[in-house]
Amino acid sequence: MPYSLRDRVAIVTGSSRGIGRGIADRLAAEGCRVVVNGRSAETIEPVARALQQSGATAIGIAADVGESQDVDRLFDETLRAYGRVDVLVNNAAWASPTAHFLEMDLQHWDTVIRTNLRSVYLCCSRAARHMADAGIRGSIINISSFAAARSHRQMAAYDATKGGMEAFTRAIAIDLAPFGIRANVVGPGAIHTEEYESAGEEGRRRRGQTVPLGRVGYPEDIAGAVAFFASDDASYITGQTLYVDGGMLAQLRSPQVDSALPDSVKARLKQ
Repeated sequence: MPYSLRDRVAIVTGSSRGIGRGIADRLAAEGCRVVVNGRSAETIEPVARALQQSGATAIGIAADVGESQDVDRLFDETLRAYGRVDVLVNNAAWASPTAHFLEMDLQHWDTVIRTNLRSVYLCCSRAARHMADAGIRGSIINISSFAAARSHRQMAAYDATKGGMEAFTRAIAIDLAPFGIRANVVGPGAIHTEEYESAGEEGRRRRGQTVPLGRVGYPEDIAGAVAFFASDDASYITGQTLYVDGGMLAQLRSPQVDSALPDSVKARLKQ
């Protein structure tokens, strides 16, 4: 459904591809003035141009959001261009390479924490101060993962950052509520992005078999939840996590190993 986000300014970190790109596309379609962010100008400029060619207002700002100076520059350039920030979407994340806990070193831990959690603190801090000082009843949306509630093998650092992100978001939601600034989390499940293309259609089908709804999700599924949280329709919602996972967290066992459907129910599926 469409939301009224016209002329709101949205920064989307990690938006050169995948989920972040889908979020930038959706917010632009809803009328936001979008700031596309990534580490490299070569990856973000084509996205910003594509949005401009679609009729949207967008710019690309290359910045490493794990570095405080880069975050300051990201916000300073946004404010020079648009004069305000209404929506912050923290999507930048590091998920691979993975490491078994018995083989994980401190460098791996620090790298994942820096990208996935330090960046969220830095961007939220700068956005919240601006919103509070300017009297903007803004929306902060942090992109977590169902890994915050269920763990992966060989991903202790990643899972820790996503759980920490959700706790952090609940805490700042309370601190920022008196200013009318909302903070929420969207938690993606099995989402199909470019990194899974090499597995082909069969790989996509196999991933979907673990999901109660029977399919993988797409960046557009996550973008819809983000657009909702950014909108006035969510004006009375803060400190919450919305998992967009096709029912994965609701199940005890995946459909592949759970009890088989009775033949009478299978017949209904074929109707």
